Amino acid sequence: MRLYAEHLEIWHGQSHIENIPRLRGSGNHHIQYRHIIDWLVRKPGAFENYRYRSDLFPTSRFRMAYDELKQHHVVSKASKEYLLILKLAARENEAAVDEALRLLLDRNRPISAESVESLVLSGQKPAPATDVTIPAVVLHDYDCLLAGVTA
Repeated sequence: MRLYAEHLEIWHGQSHIENIPRLRGSGNHHIQYRHIIDWLVRKPGAFENYRYRSDLFPTSRFRMAYDELKQHHVVSKASKEYLLILKLAARENEAAVDEALRLLLDRNRPISAESVESLVLSGQKPAPATDVTIPAVVLHDYDCLLAGVTA
């Protein structure tokens, strides 16, 4: 373990395991969902009233997925599905699960642990968010506006 001014590094032998932000003062917390996900999957009812639930949304897409699940299912079913998605992120790859959630949300497809897992295992990736298509500008329309003529 190495302690720095802004973070704590966890090492096992020569392998760097994790960086944890250094929290000063009282009442601060930093919960790693990977450490408690197995317990939460066994007791999904505990998720809804979990004191540090906001720490269990690694990205905003995970939060959007949970909100989407709550709209289409009862709270207990939504919590169970979300926890299975979170467990998949802990076991496989958080970034891949995040991309699968982006694909499902962008296409307005129903979100479930099964659909996310199939996308992660298939390796299907959505188009990069930086791919932007801008249609060509028709300058004649602007000329008409300046001349006071409607096209």
